[in-house]
Amino acid sequence: MTTMTAFRHVGWQQPPQLQEIPVPEPGPGEVLIKVAGAGLCHSDLHLLEWPEGAVAFGPPYTLGHENTGWVEQVGPGVEGLEPGDAVAVYGPWGCGRCHACRRSEENYCERAAEIGALGGGLGRDGGMAEYMLIPSARLLVPLEGLDPRDAAPLTDAALTPYHAIKRALPLLRPGSTAVVIGVGGLGQMAVQILRAISPARVVAVDVAPAKLELAREAGADEAVESSAAEEAIGDLTGGLGAELVLDVVGADATLALGAKLARVQGQLTLIGLAGGSFPFNFFSQPYACSLSATYWGSAIELMEVLELARRGAIRPRVERFPLERAAEAVERLRAGEIAGRAVICPNG
Repeated sequence: MTTMTAFRHVGWQQPPQLQEIPVPEPGPGEVLIKVAGAGLCHSDLHLLEWPEGAVAFGPPYTLGHENTGWVEQVGPGVEGLEPGDAVAVYGPWGCGRCHACRRSEENYCERAAEIGALGGGLGRDGGMAEYMLIPSARLLVPLEGLDPRDAAPLTDAALTPYHAIKRALPLLRPGSTAVVIGVGGLGQMAVQILRAISPARVVAVDVAPAKLELAREAGADEAVESSAAEEAIGDLTGGLGAELVLDVVGADATLALGAKLARVQGQLTLIGLAGGSFPFNFFSQPYACSLSATYWGSAIELMEVLELARRGAIRPRVERFPLERAAEAVERLRAGEIAGRAVICPNG
């Protein structure tokens, strides 16, 4: 039996481990990819820190839910893919048959509760291994010229904010304001996406001056510390507030701040997983301000994200790590020492 090294979530609230596991064989309709890059993000930290029962799936499984690679082997019945093709993995794996999945919105699969996992690296084996088994060819999108290693964060760190921002585009007219709270890996991509697809003034908000400087480099028109954000947004908008506030953190404090920064008939959208909550009542937010929590994005939106990257409109900041240093990458991310996105590269 051929084996490979994998970085695995082995138990609730336990450190992940490098283990030797069998290389999977693709069955009918399945595709085996040789992994180029697997992005590491804060949701991986949450999975490792949460207690048993926090999510509907559990260990053991291989980590890595934002993945790219090269087709290694296709199972019977797979057409249109050849060994060596560079591909991105669409991360949320739905049933493929419900109304949402037929619209390519597997992130909102109607049968998600029955499946028992959210995708590779989220209950099923992900990409922090030399090879990864993809259950259906529909979950692969051609990279078409993008560097497979550096493109890995596009499948989540870019797709997730892209989906949230795209929903708000009718509000983001010339003269409007969009605020991004939390400008780490996802937040930096959100700033770039706003610059690429909307005419809005982009304001980055964070507690860390270094991250604010990176947000300016990414294209933010303004970058302000959280303690000064309410006054700054008031000054910039004539006291009206922002049309879109995107909370990439999701803590109690950031949700409360977001409600103060949004305007009447604006949107406060949560994509951060810090576990905070917001007391909703008649006076807790501006009138007719919609509150929503969005999850990932559609496969069609992933294709759009990849096209933005091919045009040079967006570009993830990547720090590569070999698979044997994956634990180091986890600790550096936990310590706030990753400027953009850590990408595990199992094959060099």
